[in-house]
Amino acid sequence: MFEVQNYNGSKEGNYEQVIKQLDSLLEGEDSIIANLANASALLNQFLDQVNWVGFYTMENGELVLGPFQGLPACVKIPNGRGVCGTATAERTTQLVPDVHEFPGHIACDAKSQSEIVVPIIKEDQIFGVLDIDAPIKNRFDEIDQKYLEKFVETLTKHI
Repeated sequence: MFEVQNYNGSKEGNYEQVIKQLDSLLEGEDSIIANLANASALLNQFLDQVNWVGFYTMENGELVLGPFQGLPACVKIPNGRGVCGTATAERTTQLVPDVHEFPGHIACDAKSQSEIVVPIIKEDQIFGVLDIDAPIKNRFDEIDQKYLEKFVETLTKHI
């Protein structure tokens, strides 16, 4: 039985620990859905002050809702639209301190105030995105970005 560890170290150290846990949790499992589901559950348990943690996968040129933790969400997002679509179109992480100031933001949960979206690129193709929303502004910073990108790198080995 896998058990999520308690985190009491530095922010960076805590992220390093959760990334190790992710790698261990997914080791030997080849189900993409199961691995995305466990990754979203692990992050949801690890991160505080978040209200949505999940994945969208690229299907036929648009993002389609995948495993997540949180309220029901938008099912399809066109490439290039909203924060998630911008992350895939630009192939870069989108760190958004205030979603209401992001042009074209798609509001799936009215409580969301800030967001970070990390594109998942496998074999030079967009696989999808990791999307995390928070009910407070300025929830995410450059440390979150750096380590969530590392989290996605580790996850990509298992999808």
